[in-house]
Amino acid sequence: MEVIRVENLEKTFGTLEVLRGISFSVHQGEVLAVIGPSGSGKSTLLRCITHLETVSGGTVSIGGEYMVHNGVYAPASVLRSICLNVGLVFQNFNLFPHFSVLRNITEAQIHVLRRSKKDAERRAHDLLAKMGLSDKESAYPFELSGGQQQRVSIARALALDPEVLFFDEPTSALDPELTGEILKVIRDLARENMTMVIVTHEMFFARDVADRVIFMDNGVIVEEGPASLVIGNPESDRTKSFLARFTGQDQDYSV
Repeated sequence: MEVIRVENLEKTFGTLEVLRGISFSVHQGEVLAVIGPSGSGKSTLLRCITHLETVSGGTVSIGGEYMVHNGVYAPASVLRSICLNVGLVFQNFNLFPHFSVLRNITEAQIHVLRRSKKDAERRAHDLLAKMGLSDKESAYPFELSGGQQQRVSIARALALDPEVLFFDEPTSALDPELTGEILKVIRDLARENMTMVIVTHEMFFARDVADRVIFMDNGVIVEEGPASLVIGNPESDRTKSFLARFTGQDQDYSV
């Protein structure tokens, strides 16, 4: 079943064209990785789909409902319902510094989903156990490592039971030795068939975890296909050039 459909998506900032006719779809249980150089439009794409930015043109549907159709947005009540179906994990965590870990995870459940405090805390307990953070419920963000903060932010996104989870460079703010614990969480979610769209600079992770990869450059999709093919044997010269930077040497992609 198709969870996300994007058609001819455009985004401009003044005279700057950041997204130029982006089209793709994501099916239930699929993991899509979005790769590309800085400034290619990857993060802007995620912000448009999650309604943190307004689009300049095009169509986005989530869960079979139009968020925006040919540049015209759905009514506010419909938008609210659609946005509840998506979760976004930011690269810089965005936790509330004055809330405990537990409250960071329960606050939106109580005020957005109207769950009782008891039910919200039960859901938070379950998710923190899943993240290996049961002993951190009373801690505050400043008392946690970067990896622990990111795991809390993932738990917070999952607490709202989204249909699809978006990650915007989830390891970019972490030391290399902390990156592995976040990638493990995402791998586990992939095994549970969580639908995910991941903007990442971890090429080999994308190859091993994603079902499909999109390579973006200059606001367009240059190449798209199965992760093992796009990263292991790309067709576009631009994709080959980009990926060569991550190997430290040119590769023969004809094999």
